[in-house]
Amino acid sequence: MRPDLLIRDARRAAGLTQAELATRLGVSQSAVAKLEREGANPKVETLDRALRAAGFRLQLIAPAWSDGVDESLIRQALKRTPAERIKSVERMHADMRRLQTAAGRSRERAA
Repeated sequence: MRPDLLIRDARRAAGLTQAELATRLGVSQSAVAKLEREGANPKVETLDRALRAAGFRLQLIAPAWSDGVDESLIRQALKRTPAERIKSVERMHADMRRLQTAAGRSRERAA
């Protein structure tokens, strides 16, 4: 989530105005407005202070990264010969053609 929205949403959830949050932070209302402006890029420490002043806690998590590729499927495919891989693609193509034909018939019936 964007830091500007985190701060704004936390402030609003706490029922605070920008001026009230500013007082809690010891800064001006315009400084809070800048933190809530789209594109604001405060330091993590500043974001944490603003959220704490609104009664919230910043929590960062770092789950294991995954690029969304199932590498086990790639390893399986690479165990097959090129001819087997080509056959597999041909089967998928034929399946897609059948689905396309069935979808066309379904649209014709619905019309």
